[in-house]
Amino acid sequence: MSAHNPHAGQGPVVVDVGGDVGALVLRTDARLAGAEIEISPLDRPGERSHVAVLSRGAGPHGEVFAAVYPALREGSYVLWQPDGAPTAPVHVRGGAVTDVRWSELAPRQGPPSPEGGPAARAAGVP
Repeated sequence: MSAHNPHAGQGPVVVDVGGDVGALVLRTDARLAGAEIEISPLDRPGERSHVAVLSRGAGPHGEVFAAVYPALREGSYVLWQPDGAPTAPVHVRGGAVTDVRWSELAPRQGPPSPEGGPAARAAGVP
């Protein structure tokens, strides 16, 4: 079990992108503030890590809430809803920051599958 870091999330986030490593910014609304959103590789749902949704400051349309996954290997990932249900896959490209909105991820029924879901097909992920 990892220890809780009371200072985590305070200050800017540094992303580590390049080569086959990308980052993911998951934008949410204020209702998920403080929630820990788990992520796992599409083909390895048991290998999960998590990031908290935090206020990332004010944007042109008000306060922005997001979870930032700063270094992910290129590939398809599943985000896990607070109730444990998976979302549609999200593809992270190496050397880039992928920006997705929680509201656009259609909840999926059952375990993740390699053929992808609506979000993956819309992004052109095979």
